[in-house]
Amino acid sequence: MAYIAFQLSEGYEPPVWPAQQDTQRITMHLDFEVVDLPTAVAQALELGAREADHQPQDNVRVLLDPAGHPFCLYLDGSNG
Repeated sequence: MAYIAFQLSEGYEPPVWPAQQDTQRITMHLDFEVVDLPTAVAQALELGAREADHQPQDNVRVLLDPAGHPFCLYLDGSNG
C-alpha cells in the first residue's frame, strides 16, 4: 500500500511557476501520466486545480493545486 500525506503549514507561501528570483521555489513536483489529456485536465479542474499560465509543452499541462503547488499531467507516450 502506498499513500501521500499532506499537512498545513502556518505562514505558507505558495511557489511561483515558472520560478522567479526572490520568490518561493518549488520544493516537490508530481507528474501524472494520463491516456486522455483533455479529460484528465477537466477532472483535475473539477476537483479544484487551476491551469498555470505558463504551459511549456503541448503534451503536458501544468496545473496548480488549491494551495498553489504545481503538478503536471502528461500524455501517455504510446498514444502519439
